[in-house]
Amino acid sequence: MKRSSLSDTGMGMTGLALGALLQRDAWKKQIARGASGRPPRAKSVIWIFLCGGVSHLESFDIKPELNKYAGKSIEETPYKAVLDPKRVNANIVGGNPNHGNRKTIMPLQTGYKKYGQCGLEVGDWFTNIGTCADDLAVVRSLWTLDNDHGAQLTFQTGRHVREGAHPTVGSWACYGLGTLNENLPEYVVLGTPTGDCCGGAWTHGASYLGPQYAGVKLSADPKKPLPFLKPADNLTADEQAANFSLMGRLNRLAGIDYPDDKDLQARIKAYELAFQMQTSVPETLQLEKESAETKALYGLDQAHTKAFGEQCLAARRLVERGVRFVQLFHGGGGGGAWDAHSDVKGNHTTLAAQVDKPIAGLLKDLKRRGLLDETLVVFGTEFGRTPGAEGTGRDHHPQGFCAWLAGGGVKGGITHGATDELGFYAVENPHYLTDIHATVLHQLGLDSRKLEVPGRKRLEIDHGQPIREILA
Repeated sequence: MKRSSLSDTGMGMTGLALGALLQRDAWKKQIARGASGRPPRAKSVIWIFLCGGVSHLESFDIKPELNKYAGKSIEETPYKAVLDPKRVNANIVGGNPNHGNRKTIMPLQTGYKKYGQCGLEVGDWFTNIGTCADDLAVVRSLWTLDNDHGAQLTFQTGRHVREGAHPTVGSWACYGLGTLNENLPEYVVLGTPTGDCCGGAWTHGASYLGPQYAGVKLSADPKKPLPFLKPADNLTADEQAANFSLMGRLNRLAGIDYPDDKDLQARIKAYELAFQMQTSVPETLQLEKESAETKALYGLDQAHTKAFGEQCLAARRLVERGVRFVQLFHGGGGGGAWDAHSDVKGNHTTLAAQVDKPIAGLLKDLKRRGLLDETLVVFGTEFGRTPGAEGTGRDHHPQGFCAWLAGGGVKGGITHGATDELGFYAVENPHYLTDIHATVLHQLGLDSRKLEVPGRKRLEIDHGQPIREILA
């Protein structure tokens, strides 16, 4: 009560209101919470996630031995030791017994060739991305701890789905650095996210950091970018501004009495941001203003690439305007479209055709605009697919898979780590997936271990280690 009275007399700008102002000033001065002490190499991140589990074997970790031993049981090959149950299950937590134990080797379901001066081998499903080979750092030795689609959440937070919500890498980045543009969300989500079975909103949430650090879902349609963003038809701009001003004063009064209420903090920020976004978001998403050549680069002139191409182009426009973290989902909902338990050839042929050109277009467009140096692009999926066949498909494979990074101070034209000859295990420089998180935060100038929150003890596995071998 006393604090509220002080505010009424003009002396109560303490607690939340003052804290918010000071925090905003600190962000403007680029004083980062969790700063590593080294200059950041990246300002923004575009995090591309393909839901369901992309086959590493036919994308960026080609395994010719699968053709050599096609149709044979793994037990009939020189590599039968990979089936040792203790080794197979060594890192799996709460595994689903319906997955794994696929012994009959399936040959490669697409061709492949080398690209660029680096000679990176890429499967024919990703020929356009292949042309960007000299800008890619491919990490071929990832592993994860879930053999089911909860691994979609694990890729974002580092934690098993049974452990519930934890902050995502995007929320940590925004918690540590704040915004570069107060008229736009600092963390944007495009595309259909992971289904409720596999993390749902947790895959772009902030958990105990508070909802103000969670991803804001936008549509690439400038006419309907966000539900309820458009003001009521009978409300003038002055009337709306007056309403927001009143709500802001009331919220600040409540914030002084309840300075630790994260939901209230998020509500205040949401009201302020929503008003600013009514103009800035539609303008940002006016893709029709781009040249015909640029739209074609992303595949907007072709029916099968248009939808994802619009999202990739929107991602470029968002980071260009200072959005800190853009999370792009493809194939979301349920277990994920890339979950090729049958007809892996048909499944991946169709889906790769939707994303290959847009992603390559994004990399090329960022590079020619001088944005790739300060924008870190990450391409990932929850796990790989088995060397052994599941009928005409491939099963979930958490023991070894790959991702790639480009831009943002990452070396181009290199591969790091390796799986064995069948692509079964990560055997050379293995990395739990939070090493990808640590690398991203490191390039943003953050030290994960300095991002601790009082009362929330993080595990060593949460932090990971930056993959320094891929850094310029």
